[in-house]
Amino acid sequence: MKSHKDPFNVKPREFSLVLAMGLILFGNALAQQVSGIVAISGFLGQVGVPGILVVWSIDVILIGATTGVQSLIVDRFNRLKLLRALIFGFIVIFVVLRFMFTLPVPAWFNYSLLYLVSEQQWLFFPIVFWTLANDGLSTPQTKRLFPVIAGFGLIGKLVGIGIAFFSPAALTSLNLNLEDVLLINVLVYVVAFVVALAGLHQLQLGAAIKRKKERLRDVASEGFTFIREVPAFRFLAFAIVALFVADTIIEFQFLSVSDRVFNTQERFQVFYSVYQLVLTLASVAVQGLLTTRIIKSMGLKNIFFIWPAAALAGGLWMMAFPGIVSAVGGVMLEKLPQFTVDESARKSLQSLVPDGIRGRVSIFMDSYLFAAGTLLACAFTGAIILAGGTFYVYLSVAVLAACIAIFAVYKMRQDYDTSLLHWRLKRRRSRATVVGKLISDLMVEENSQ
Repeated sequence: MKSHKDPFNVKPREFSLVLAMGLILFGNALAQQVSGIVAISGFLGQVGVPGILVVWSIDVILIGATTGVQSLIVDRFNRLKLLRALIFGFIVIFVVLRFMFTLPVPAWFNYSLLYLVSEQQWLFFPIVFWTLANDGLSTPQTKRLFPVIAGFGLIGKLVGIGIAFFSPAALTSLNLNLEDVLLINVLVYVVAFVVALAGLHQLQLGAAIKRKKERLRDVASEGFTFIREVPAFRFLAFAIVALFVADTIIEFQFLSVSDRVFNTQERFQVFYSVYQLVLTLASVAVQGLLTTRIIKSMGLKNIFFIWPAAALAGGLWMMAFPGIVSAVGGVMLEKLPQFTVDESARKSLQSLVPDGIRGRVSIFMDSYLFAAGTLLACAFTGAIILAGGTFYVYLSVAVLAACIAIFAVYKMRQDYDTSLLHWRLKRRRSRATVVGKLISDLMVEENSQ
């Protein structure tokens, strides 16, 4: 029976492990917010908001290219060692970036590199982290503990936003350069590296998969083949692409409206920091108080309706009542479930993927599908703007994409139970003594809802 003294449903023997994993995720989220806000404010000051569609397009192409290389290693090496190596790599990168700001290099180039690094903090680090967590925890544990661990990441975002907001005044008063805030990232990753060395010994990891030399095309096709052949994952993939189309267009409309209202860099930076703060506070509240309960009450196969429904509502709100209120409200309504219940549910679903390809499937779902949706949205929005279309036209595309996502999730729900019996989901890790035990447990839990 669950104790009333255990609101987060963490067992005593799990506490130290959850704390260690939470602190690592907290550190990366903090550092990502610092580098992301500094990079965006500096880059927009150099390039301007109208070029954001081009920036996003180039960014996701680079993410796709680097993800191809990353997918070669995520399932080939011990994931704990890989996480430690990644943290150490970020220590080196931020030391180098800070040094580059002292060199006669164009500022836009340094900010571009910083933006790219922040995207890897946002995308690749969580893939390695959650793949490690899925490898070391059982499926029932992931459903209980992932929302708690993810809550640390949301708190880290909050602290990072605060540091980015107050650092200009603090650094100026200390006669330091604004770029010295990057040294905070160095310190954060040093602490995370120590925690990763000392605090993750409880994870029960499977052996690293020994593979023959592979090509990038072969690695990408392995994740694609799995998703294509397992019906629930296939329909969810369609939903994810459609949702990122809607997400990108809704965010573009938010930036367009807010840039017109807050028409100086200083005013926009203050507004954007407050927006990020409010969104993060709301995400922390939902993640800490509601996500676990929502997943438990609705069941994993039903939870994926929430994000597309919110995207549909956000897009319609922006169309019906143009202005700053609907711009802020619509984007927050769309992004809040994306960062909370949907992310936790997606990571729990990925725990069903066999160990040897879980990282590749996660990369395909979290990177390639994100890139595909973003590129489609940028292409549609750019073409509509060049053709002289109004925001009503490209917001209609976002609304249509949200409807497509709802239909795809409906199809995923229909095939969910049979997909759990698919042969590709039966190759569990070697330490499991009964093949399919976790799948059976999950089906019993879902049917009991």
